[in-house]
Amino acid sequence: MSEQSIPELFWNRVAKHPDRTMQRSKKYGQWMEASWKQVGDEVKGIALGLVDLGHQPGDAVALLSQSRAEWVRCDLGILSAGGVTIPVYPSLLPDQTQYVVDDSDARFLIVEDKSQLQKAIKIKPQLPNLRALVVIDPSGCKLSDTIVSLEQLVARGKRREQSELEARLAGIRRDQVATIVYTSGTTGNPKGVVQSHGNHLSATEAAASVGLGSEDDVDLLFLPLAHSFARLEEYTQLRVGTTTAFAEKIETVVENLAEVRPTIVFSVPRIYEKIYAKVQAGAQQGPPLKQKIFAWSVGVGGQVSKLKQARKPIPPMLALQYKVAHKLVFSKLHEKLGGRLKYFISGGAPLGREIAEFFHAAGLLILEGYGLTETCPVLTVSRPEHYKFGSVGPALPGVELKIAPDGEILGRGPNIALGYFKREQDTKDAFLPDGWFATGDIGEIDGDGFLRITDRKKDLIVTSAGKNIAPQNIENLLKNDPLVSQAMAFGDKRKYITALITLDPEQAPVWAKANGVPDGAPEALARDPKVTARIQAVVDEVNKKLASFEQIKYFRIIPQDFSIEAGDLTPTLKVKRKVVTAKYQDLLDAMYAVQAE
Repeated sequence: MSEQSIPELFWNRVAKHPDRTMQRSKKYGQWMEASWKQVGDEVKGIALGLVDLGHQPGDAVALLSQSRAEWVRCDLGILSAGGVTIPVYPSLLPDQTQYVVDDSDARFLIVEDKSQLQKAIKIKPQLPNLRALVVIDPSGCKLSDTIVSLEQLVARGKRREQSELEARLAGIRRDQVATIVYTSGTTGNPKGVVQSHGNHLSATEAAASVGLGSEDDVDLLFLPLAHSFARLEEYTQLRVGTTTAFAEKIETVVENLAEVRPTIVFSVPRIYEKIYAKVQAGAQQGPPLKQKIFAWSVGVGGQVSKLKQARKPIPPMLALQYKVAHKLVFSKLHEKLGGRLKYFISGGAPLGREIAEFFHAAGLLILEGYGLTETCPVLTVSRPEHYKFGSVGPALPGVELKIAPDGEILGRGPNIALGYFKREQDTKDAFLPDGWFATGDIGEIDGDGFLRITDRKKDLIVTSAGKNIAPQNIENLLKNDPLVSQAMAFGDKRKYITALITLDPEQAPVWAKANGVPDGAPEALARDPKVTARIQAVVDEVNKKLASFEQIKYFRIIPQDFSIEAGDLTPTLKVKRKVVTAKYQDLLDAMYAVQAE
């Protein structure tokens, strides 16, 4: 690659297609478009505005905001000034935010709005190195010499000379630090993963080489840009020239899908799980004829899916049946998702095979990939014409994989991060000699080079009988039922497996009403015998798919769904096992106090 930096990739695209649409955002009920040149003008203003505030090459700038068009513009402005972007999850509490800003040595902090500014003002006395605050949306904010709006920052930048920007850009090299991404972690303070411009450039080139996007594609971005998976989406856009539309918020994703009509969607499995649950619930609650038509359609789609996976032709009669199934059932799902989807890209956590197969039966391909923040953030991905459900695809071009003697997945390539910020021992533990990175995941590679993840090395349950059990497999099977929202399998150093289960907040009240449960409140549903019996039936079905030592002996229904706000989930919606275990330790202990049959 000829590019030396991420901003060089961006500015090359601006020069090549200045008038094409780069971003779409919904404001005042209307979708507004911004061209590459329009975004470029603002990025230039942000970069030189930071220079005007006293930013020096290499200075870190923290970015505390929900995903939105301005987030990307600020990131590109920081990088264009020769700075280092420090993404901060907007859901972090003040003390957690303070830790990230302080540990990263950030000199400037860009916040989204009044609520985030209040958080920043609260922690500013403990951050002596912080020089200024910038507010993207200053509505209701009191501005000053050290608290400026994004608009004011851009205005200051427009007074500076173009030559200053050119000098900053010329000074950036591939091996320089571009961003430090703090992993959400499950306990303790997060680690800052140091990623270079070259790391991200190599990842985007690999993504582009396997066909993940083109100038004609539109993607809908709703993942947190503080996470590396969304950054891959951001930077791949610069490489291939897609148009990115920004969802209003996570709650409006389905509505925005229908409005934007994207061709590509990057998402974590939780979104697919929710869509799947909603479709299944709708079918189960329909009249008998509707249920039969749905089951028949899924059966036909499944046959077509298997033939496509085997690269075999579809017989004419089956093709005709599939057209009927699409018209009667699947077309409705396609319409809700915009009607133009070529494929989904899934990452951030394991995707249940049953969900991938259902979507494919419906004519929607999910390409599952795998990687970590430390791999910026991808090692493998399935291709549009080369995929296997139950796997996370083969390695990307330029990436090497191998399995360590204990089953751990090791990766090597130009996308592997530089290490952990200020953590020499942690870096030595994970970033091994000869360029190999120890992922902490357990897996296996088949004869065709496809990687399958079996579990997290640290999450493996080892029972008192010495059996190794992958909890995520059990949890994914439970979550296939529309009534189940979240699940956590437990049993390390215990005689048998138990589970904590939460109910889907949308589907549970609907099911309760249809089945004569008088009180639909979460606490009442968790105690109701009919609901317990229904979940017991789900557990019984899951147990049929598990080995005897993996089967769930007892379970408890938790009234409140796991959430980021409650501290149960990471920002990428993975269960924080240690947190949930500590919170519900009494319930878990009670299930082992019961005399086993």
